[in-house]
Order: sequence, then structure tokens, then C-alpha cells
Amino acid sequence: MFNDIGPLELVTLVVLAVLVFGPDKLPKMIQDVTRTIRKIREFSESAKDDIRSELGPEFKDFEFEDLNPKTFIRKQLDNDDLGLKEIRNGFDLKKEMAEVTDAVHGRESETPSSPSSSSGSVDMTKKPEKTDPDERPPFDADAT
Repeated sequence: MFNDIGPLELVTLVVLAVLVFGPDKLPKMIQDVTRTIRKIREFSESAKDDIRSELGPEFKDFEFEDLNPKTFIRKQLDNDDLGLKEIRNGFDLKKEMAEVTDAVHGRESETPSSPSSSSGSVDMTKKPEKTDPDERPPFDADAT
């Protein structure tokens, strides 16, 4: 809970608490705060238990931390019941982007690939015409 509070900050908080509440009221304030925190925790635990009992035995191992999307995704990726690792490993985004970039610029890619779109209007296997590096390619109004 207080992982990021250093010793100097802790001493400053104690001195500030003594100055604000006084040395005679400070122990009572600490007791009240700890009692309130304890009641909030008990209420939270009882609410969790009630929700689990209402959901039934199918959700007996349900954790409320799983409601956080990052935690849920991380748990599902570690579990891999859906085969997500195989899909993730089979898809190389850098390679796909390089192929698309090469096709747009009219260069041949290192690995031959068939076009995945079924538009039929663009022939990706045709070699581009050799042009002067300073010359711009012709404008195609249909392509835009």
C-alpha cells in the first residue's frame, strides 16, 4: 500500500499529523482510521462472498481482479485454451507490413506471396516498370 513512500516523506507525514491533531488526539485518530479501514475490508469481503454464492458453483474460482481487462487478457494468454499463442506466432506484422510497403512502392519483396484481397483489379505478380528515380509514378484516379 505504501510502497512508494520514502522515509523522509513518512517522517514529514508523522510530524504533520502531530501538528494538526495534537499528541493527545493522534492515538484516537489512528484507532478510528484503522477501525474504518477494517470495516471497509470486512464489507468488501462479505460483498464478494455474496456475489460468489449468488453466481453459483460454476464461478467458484472467479476472481474480481479478472474484471480488469489487462488482467483478464494476460490470464487468457497464459492459459491458451483458445490457441491464441499459435495465432500470435503465426502472424508476423513486420513481415506483412514490409510486403505491403514493397507492393505499394513497386519493389519485389524478399518472400513471394499471393495477394490476399479478391479485388482482382491489381495484379501484384506483375513486375513494375522501370522508371527514373526522380520521376513520379503516373497518377491513377481509379486507385484513389
